[in-house]
Amino acid sequence: MRRRADARFERWVRRRSPASLPVRFDRHRIYVLPTAFGMFFAVLLLTMGIGALNYNNNPALLLCLMLAGAAVASLLQSQLQLGGLEVHAVGAEPVPAGMPLHLRVHVRAEPGRARRGLRVECAGAATTLSLQDGAGEAVLVVPTARRGWMDPGRIRLSTTRPLGLARAWAYAWADAPLLVYPAPEVAGPPLPQGIGESPQSRLHPAGDDVHHLRDWRRGDSRRAVAWKASARRDALLVREFEQPLGAAIVLDWRALAGLRHEDRIRRLARWVDEAERESRRYSLWLPGQPAIGPGAGSVHRHACLRALALLPGTGDGTR
Repeated sequence: MRRRADARFERWVRRRSPASLPVRFDRHRIYVLPTAFGMFFAVLLLTMGIGALNYNNNPALLLCLMLAGAAVASLLQSQLQLGGLEVHAVGAEPVPAGMPLHLRVHVRAEPGRARRGLRVECAGAATTLSLQDGAGEAVLVVPTARRGWMDPGRIRLSTTRPLGLARAWAYAWADAPLLVYPAPEVAGPPLPQGIGESPQSRLHPAGDDVHHLRDWRRGDSRRAVAWKASARRDALLVREFEQPLGAAIVLDWRALAGLRHEDRIRRLARWVDEAERESRRYSLWLPGQPAIGPGAGSVHRHACLRALALLPGTGDGTR
């Protein structure tokens, strides 16, 4: 029942919130309710007030009214802690499924007002937020379970300052869902052999062929110095070697027909990472999509892993 109530409350709150960032918290977006300690304090004041009136004790009644005034002031101060805050960016770098996602929430604030005791919560993760020079960043470690798009849900900023009698909170939502890469296979066969007539090579100190000569830099080995060329140029030159790597690798979905749907995705994800570590050029072939590549580098890796992450499931609920 509590989960259903929370879901209905979230839908009602989200209708009142803008769909895109930045989100600025004003009095229409901030909710304030007493804490458990605040409810106990209210009952205590009520009991004190009834006793003071019953026994006609003016000092006790005065103390009760002073404490009640302090409590009301704390409600206003709790709201002011959030008033004027602006959540202007929410994002995270993609990670493989099963690894924690570091969700970064960037917040700005009006200068000249101290903000203390701010707490940020999202998807079961929580952390504190500190502002310096009117800006701050909270990093939430959010668990991931499945590949594909992940909606982190509502981001809640709250505080119980200054007296802990009331909790003020407000909500924000990310502009777009976050991407979770497929979890790579733990162990398996090595990379397939490259095909075609486009051999690759990379600079490597243990290579066999000389690629070019360059100026000597501190830390270079003496064995790599080209002494004859250095004598002609009257400057130290160093040989750069290259190591042949073979032709471009084709990571083909069709070549893994003996594996289950998700196992294919995990193996291809592992091969993409291995090809990047070995500085190989590779292309990725997936069903119903044009070939990606050949290429190499972080941009190409992201394109391949994104395509693998967004492949449709098998229809049995697995992703």
